[in-house]
Amino acid sequence: MLWLYTYKIFSSSLKKITTIFFAVSICSAANAKSLYTDTTINNKSEFKNIIAERNTISGRTFTTTLNPQAVSFTQEYIRKQGKELEKMRSWAKPYFDVCDIILPQYGIPKELKYLSVIESHFQSNLVSWAGAVGPWQLMDYEAHRFGLRTGKFNDERTDFHKSTHVAAKLLKELYDEFGDWLLVVAAYNGGAGRIRQAIERTGSRDFWTIQYLMREETRTHVKKFIATHYLFEGGGGLTTMTAAETKIFLANQNHQITELTDDELANTYVTEINGRYNSVILTNFLLMDISIFNKWNPGFDKDLSEGKIYLVRLPNDRKIIFEAKKGEILIQSIRALLDGTATASSSK
Repeated sequence: MLWLYTYKIFSSSLKKITTIFFAVSICSAANAKSLYTDTTINNKSEFKNIIAERNTISGRTFTTTLNPQAVSFTQEYIRKQGKELEKMRSWAKPYFDVCDIILPQYGIPKELKYLSVIESHFQSNLVSWAGAVGPWQLMDYEAHRFGLRTGKFNDERTDFHKSTHVAAKLLKELYDEFGDWLLVVAAYNGGAGRIRQAIERTGSRDFWTIQYLMREETRTHVKKFIATHYLFEGGGGLTTMTAAETKIFLANQNHQITELTDDELANTYVTEINGRYNSVILTNFLLMDISIFNKWNPGFDKDLSEGKIYLVRLPNDRKIIFEAKKGEILIQSIRALLDGTATASSSK
C-alpha cells in the first residue's frame, strides 16, 4: 500500500505544479499584452483623433477617409516611419516641387509623387535587387521604351527630372488601362500582367478584393503609398481610394452636380485644390465663362473660404494652363483678398 500512498502524493503535487504553471503563463500573457498596448496605438479612433488634430493645426479640412482595411497598416507604418518621413517635408521639397510641375502635365495627380518616396526616398543612385534604378526605380526596358539611355557610365534613370517624365508617362499608361490609382500603384510595382491575371481570376477590379493574388511586396507597396499619402496630406484623397469608392465619394459631395451633359463629362476633368482661390480671378486666367464655371462648381468660393478641399471641374483644354499657372492664380487671389478688391461669383 506504500506505493499507492506515494502515487497519490505525487499526483497531488503534480496537479498543484500544473495549476501554478498555467496561472503564471496567463499572468505573463496578460502582462505582455498590456506592454504591447502601452507601446503602440491599437485604438483606431485614437489614431484618427491624432490625424484630426494635425488637420486642425494646419487649418485644412479633409472629407475623405481610409478604407477600413488600410487603417491598421497606416497606423503602424506611421508609428515606425513617421519621424523619418516628417524630415522629408523640408529636405525633399525641391523634389516635391519638380513632381508638382511635371506630373500634372500628363494628367497625373501630384499626390503620385509619394510613389517615388516609397520607391527610393528620392535616392538617385539606388539600385534594387531586380535591377531597377533611380528615384522612380525604373527597369531598363521601361527606360528604353520611353527614350532614356542606360549604361554603366551614363544612366539617365538617375536624372530626377528625366525619370519623373518617364514615370508620369508610365503611370498614365497604366491608368488608361486600369482606371484605378491603387491598381496603378500595384502594377507599377508588380507589373501590369500580374494585375490583369488577378482581375481575370476574380472578375473584380477592387484592390482590397484581389490583393492576396498579388505578391506580398506589391500589396504592401500599395498600403505604404496610402500611409505615406495620409501622413503628408493629413488625410486620404482620390488616389487612396478604389475607382468604386471614388465614384461614391464624388456622388456624395454637396457641390457635385448631376446635370452634366455627355459632352460636358467627356470634355472636363476634376482635380483637388485648396486655398483661397477666387472664382473670378481663376476664370479670367483660364478665359472661361464665369456662368459655366458656376454651373460646374457651385459653392466654390464659399467652400474654399471655409478651408475645405474642393473638387473643381475644369475644361480638359485648360488643364495644362491651370496646372502651370495655379500658383500665380492663388497669389493674385490672396492679394485681391488682402487688398479688399476680391470679387466673388454669384454662386456662393
